[in-house]
Order: sequence, then structure tokens, then C-alpha cells
Amino acid sequence: MDDIHPFDEIRMLLANLPQPSRESVEAVRRRDAELTKPPGALGRLEGIVEWLAAWQDRAEPTVERPLVAVFAGNHGVAAKGVSAFPASVTRQMLDNFTAGGAAINQICKTFGVGLKVFELALERPTRDMTESPAMEEREAAATLAYGMEAIDGGIDLLAPGEMGIANTSSAAAIYAALYGGPAARWTGRGTGVDDAGLARKNAVIDAALAYHAGHLSDPLEILRRLGGREIAGMMGAILAARLSRVPVVLDGYVACSAAALLHAMDADAIAHCVAGHVSPEGAHAQVLQRLGRAPLLDLDMRLGEGSGAAMAIGVIKAALACHRDMATFASAGVSGKSEP
Repeated sequence: MDDIHPFDEIRMLLANLPQPSRESVEAVRRRDAELTKPPGALGRLEGIVEWLAAWQDRAEPTVERPLVAVFAGNHGVAAKGVSAFPASVTRQMLDNFTAGGAAINQICKTFGVGLKVFELALERPTRDMTESPAMEEREAAATLAYGMEAIDGGIDLLAPGEMGIANTSSAAAIYAALYGGPAARWTGRGTGVDDAGLARKNAVIDAALAYHAGHLSDPLEILRRLGGREIAGMMGAILAARLSRVPVVLDGYVACSAAALLHAMDADAIAHCVAGHVSPEGAHAQVLQRLGRAPLLDLDMRLGEGSGAAMAIGVIKAALACHRDMATFASAGVSGKSEP
């Protein structure tokens, strides 16, 4: 066993993933047919309940303990001026989360969603991806494993989020490595860089892709060379959720880079995920198309923090409430569909 590398253990976890429960989906469909509405009248809301049932393996799915898990990390490449804000803002925003002052706090409070922050060695940024791999293999694997702890505590729905200055550069580099460059095909303005800043950002990402050329065929190598600790943590959270039958709501541009890496390893690895929203950041819409995920919301949100996914949890809760609490034709004394 001494010759097993850290990434090999991650690959082994993908070898035997739980599959959706057809029996639970059929039970949901039987109840749906009895509800006081025309078949299909609630559109995608009906499919949401089927998705919950399939992955929770429950004929009566729940959203009683949803969680937004925000992973926070700093990036060495921030020193190249790819962001409109300094790296110190990562720490300041975590303090804001703790004080309850961020947008994600308000959204979670509104929809009854738990919020937990995972701080990932902010005092020790990853290495500059234009000059070396961002992380060593053992470090990346350990961070991914740490992210798996996000599902502890009996949660029934997970939304991974992130915070980290310069992480849109890391995500863009990942997309370019997975789907083909140049960087400009995938990048956006992140925290709000101007035209000169966007050009600099693209040049930095292209430099990183050139530096690591020849080593980007393996998604886990892409993670350690171009990724960040928060992206590794989100990968672990998404994978652990699958292993524990917890459905996942994907957030935006950066969070989907974690899902994209898992999808590149095995397209089935994110079958338990829905896209909470589509962001105007970069080419997020194209990423979702490649992942085969139609977003639940399109609100022009590009904040990160899990905010778009948290908004989508409100929709998911409403879908489940309709399925669970709506009267049936029999209980309401409403006549069913007329026979010809």
C-alpha cells in the first residue's frame, strides 16, 4: 500500500458511487398525480422534488437541514494584480460573515439555511501558478479530504460556496485547461477589474497555462497546478455529499470549477447536483452547458459566497412544500380529470 499516492485514494472514491433511487422517484410521481393541479403544471418544481427523492433515497424527501458551506482560501497569483482588491479582503470578508453582515448571511437567514465557513490557511496563500504548481499533491488531496467534512451533522442539502481574492483567475485557468484556451474565452472581470486589469488577468492565466503545458490531462493535476484550496475543498464536499446521498446545489463561476473537475474525472460524479443559478461572470453559461445543467435561476448574480445557490434553495423549499402540503383531489373533494 506504500505505493498508493494521495490522489489515488480520491480516484478510488469515485469507483463505487451511489446511484439514484428509482423507487423513491416513482413514489413521488404517484403522489404528484393525486395533487390538486393538472399534471406538469408546476413545471421544473416537480422535477426538483423527484431529484431530492432520487438522491436522498426517500419517498418523502426533506429540506430541513440545508447548509451553505463557504470555503475560503488565498492565492499566490493575486500578487500579479489579477484582482481589483488586495488579498487581505479574504480575511476581512470572513470577519464580515462571522458578524452576520454579508449578503450570504441575509439570504440564509431569509430561507432558513445553515451557514458554515471553512477557513483554509489564509496566512499561507497557494503558490503563484505562473511560477510553480499552486499546491503539492499531498496538500491538494488533504484539502479535498478536509472539504468532505462539510456534510457532517446530518444535513440533507448542500450548497458549496467560496471566498478568495483571485479565485476567478484560478477558475478561468481550470476551464481553459479542461475545455481549451485561450484564457479570454473563459475569464470575466471578477471583482471588477478595468480593461487593463482584464488584459493583465488574461495574460497571467495564459502564462500559467503555458508553464504547465503537458501536465494538464489529469483533472487532479489541473487542480493542484492551477486551483486553490477553496476549489479543492468544494470538490471534497461535493464528492462526500454524493457518497452520503446528500443532494447538492451548485453556486456560480468558481464553485462550478470544482464540479467541472469532478465531471472531467467521471461525468456521473455530479449527477446529484443541480445548478442553482447562472452567473454573468466569464463563460459560466457555457460551463453549465458542458456540465449538462440548466440553472434554476438567472438573476445576474456574480457575488460568490454560495449566494446564488442559497437563493435557489428558497425555490427548492417551495417545490417541496407544494408536493408535501398541497391537498390531493380526494382530501380536498375536488373532482379529477373528466373521462371522455
